[in-house]
Amino acid sequence: MRETVLEILTEIRKDIDFENATRLIDDNILASLDIVAIVGEFNDEFDVEISVEDLVPENFNSVDAMVELITRAQE
Repeated sequence: MRETVLEILTEIRKDIDFENATRLIDDNILASLDIVAIVGEFNDEFDVEISVEDLVPENFNSVDAMVELITRAQE
C-alpha cells in the first residue's frame, strides 16, 4: 500500500520528496487543492471514503500518516 500511496503523491506533486517529508502540512508543502486531489485518488484507488473529519493536518503530514488514514478507512 505504501508504494501505491507514494505513486499517487508523486503523480500529483512531482516536486516533493515524499519519502523524507514528515511535515507536509505543517510546513505548507501541500496546499488545500493538493489534499483534495490526494483524497480523490485515495478514495478511487483504495475504495475508501475519507470523511471531512479525517481532513486534519496529522493525517497528511507524511506518507506513513496517509497510509494509516487509509488503513483506518478500510476497516
